[in-house]
Amino acid sequence: MTSPGRAIITALPVILFASLALLFWRGLSGDPSLIPSALIGRPAPEVTLPPITGSDIPAFDSASLKAGNVTVINVWASWCVPCRTENPLLMELAKRGDIRLVGINYKDDPENARRFLGTLGNPFAAIVADEQGRAAVDWGVYGVPETFVVDGQGIIRFKWIGPLTPEALAGTLKTEIDKAKSPLK
Repeated sequence: MTSPGRAIITALPVILFASLALLFWRGLSGDPSLIPSALIGRPAPEVTLPPITGSDIPAFDSASLKAGNVTVINVWASWCVPCRTENPLLMELAKRGDIRLVGINYKDDPENARRFLGTLGNPFAAIVADEQGRAAVDWGVYGVPETFVVDGQGIIRFKWIGPLTPEALAGTLKTEIDKAKSPLK
């Protein structure tokens, strides 16, 4: 016959494991694009990075984010499989005449980044190379790809975590770009 104390001690690891499993499942099963960003409504972090080495694609800087036009910033890398899937959607987004699409190339080899853009197409008007990942930290990037909408005054208005989807491009992102263009933010 076992005592009640011994049964509790025996069951405790199982209960602890089940509790942790439930906690991790709830934390990982949500929509990552809904993770809030502390940067929404704040000025975009300073960007003073070089272009991709050996590329003829120009760099951009923080001052250009305040030039009066909405800028969509996409953080990407050639080694990122979802970035490959997202690229055709970025090519479509780049056709809009009312925004500027720029990229932050995250912790990438310049040759691989150039090959990626040469093979899949370059949707970006400008790109900076964040080889050390410091700019991504300043932007609050959790992982690639991530996309930001910055209004014409350089204020971050929206952040999308993960690869864009056709539904997000036509729905959420379009809505957020339109809101960023509106003078009544």
